[in-house]
Amino acid sequence: MREIQRALAIGSHPDDIEIGCGGTIAKWVKEYGVEFYTMTMTQGESGGIPEVRMKEQEAAGRLLGVHKHFWGDYKDTKLPLCNDLIADIEGVINEIKPDVVLVHYHQDTHQDHRSVATAAITASRYTSNLLFYEGPSTYGFTPVTFVDITDSINQKYGALYAHNSQVSKTNVKNLLITQIAEATAIFRGVECRAKYAEGFMPFRFFL
Repeated sequence: MREIQRALAIGSHPDDIEIGCGGTIAKWVKEYGVEFYTMTMTQGESGGIPEVRMKEQEAAGRLLGVHKHFWGDYKDTKLPLCNDLIADIEGVINEIKPDVVLVHYHQDTHQDHRSVATAAITASRYTSNLLFYEGPSTYGFTPVTFVDITDSINQKYGALYAHNSQVSKTNVKNLLITQIAEATAIFRGVECRAKYAEGFMPFRFFL
């Protein structure tokens, strides 16, 4: 971890990052002093009021210790895989020069997630480490890299609750997003012998 000084997490919509790697962000910031940046490519207007969702995202970032948040200007559910998307991500990467980029896994039932994941592969081609995180719509995800988030799980929950307009929008009756996050963290924890963990699939990972 001494080699990682700056990191960038990218999501398609507000709350994607917190679901996929919120515990890792909180842990790396607190325990290792990593300067963490985040980038969201849409304002999540298909799932709520854009202004509300943007405020929720900024609040969640503060709870995790995020240094700065960047916004894309793409339409929710209509995020194209194109040169502009690659260039926008690459522009942020060139500005902050992260040692590691974390992004959606490209096998995902949401088209926006697939576009951002694929664009990030190209945009981060000169970055040493690229890790894919999982979310509720990810499929075929078999992590081989894990982060023990036992000590930061409550910060992850807090960041998810900051997305107040989205907490109960899971498409499953009476199931909260925090409950999905807990179940996933327990399962990944069992895989790596920790109480709670987040799993990642490396595209490129230097030890």
